[in-house]
Amino acid sequence: MKRKHQRLFLGLAALAAIGGASALALSALQDQAAFFYTPSDVATRKPDVDKAVRLGGMVEKGSLKHLKDGVTIAFVVADKEAKVPVRFTGVAPDLFKEGSGVVAEGKFTAEGGFVADNLLAKHDERYMPPEIADKMPSPDTLAK
Repeated sequence: MKRKHQRLFLGLAALAAIGGASALALSALQDQAAFFYTPSDVATRKPDVDKAVRLGGMVEKGSLKHLKDGVTIAFVVADKEAKVPVRFTGVAPDLFKEGSGVVAEGKFTAEGGFVADNLLAKHDERYMPPEIADKMPSPDTLAK
């Protein structure tokens, strides 16, 4: 085989390998390409129970409760259309409070609640990506 044909063959093999790897990665991601589910996403399309996901929204005012064990908190994550009860055991971030944005990492329960392993507090609600800005209420509208 000529040197020119060897280079062409190796180039085509490399492109095929990159294409195959890309196809595998895209098929593995499918619905998980989103950064998080909103409560209205959960209401319309139930995520699998005991599957690690992220839930994002606003902490509803008046819903934050510290349980008797001292390390578990219960609260409600809401958007304009739906609410999801959340339970978290651990140390919450300093910026975590009622009326603020939060992304909770964890799993849904069979009862429809969410058990969080980690909380990510959002420090600024003034900017939101355009595709979810219309789904999230302002912190003032959550005070009910």
